[in-house]
Amino acid sequence: MRITSSGIKDKFWKNKYGKYGKDFIDGVPALSVPFAIHHPPEGTVSYAVMLIDNDSVRTAGHPWIHWLIADLGYENVGENESRSDNAFVQGQNSWGFNYYGGMSPHDAPHRYHLHVYALDERLNLPEGFTAPELQDAMRGHVLKRASVSAMYNN
Repeated sequence: MRITSSGIKDKFWKNKYGKYGKDFIDGVPALSVPFAIHHPPEGTVSYAVMLIDNDSVRTAGHPWIHWLIADLGYENVGENESRSDNAFVQGQNSWGFNYYGGMSPHDAPHRYHLHVYALDERLNLPEGFTAPELQDAMRGHVLKRASVSAMYNN
């Protein structure tokens, strides 16, 4: 399994998906990144997704969750589907919202990791689930994990 994103150019996430973009909700960058899942393993029923900034530990004291998805049933997620598609369930990001929150490093450029998990079942989590709830629900059901990562400037 392999993950790609047209939102990455020259090893950096495009500006429009973070604090240098033009699309905000309550001060949070809101234009979600597109990505594609290639060669999923046989038996995949759904996907779970985490977009996370581990570099935020330096300033926030913990990894920053930007986007959580459960029960994704297709391989090509378009730009802005966090707000335009309700075919998947979204969890709570570190701002406390149940949608994509874009990149916004304060101290230095950060690396953002988009992790995709191929699962052998749907998780049936409620809207607003947390990262620990997602991890618990996935336990024993991950067929394969793949990631794509890129930097975003401060």
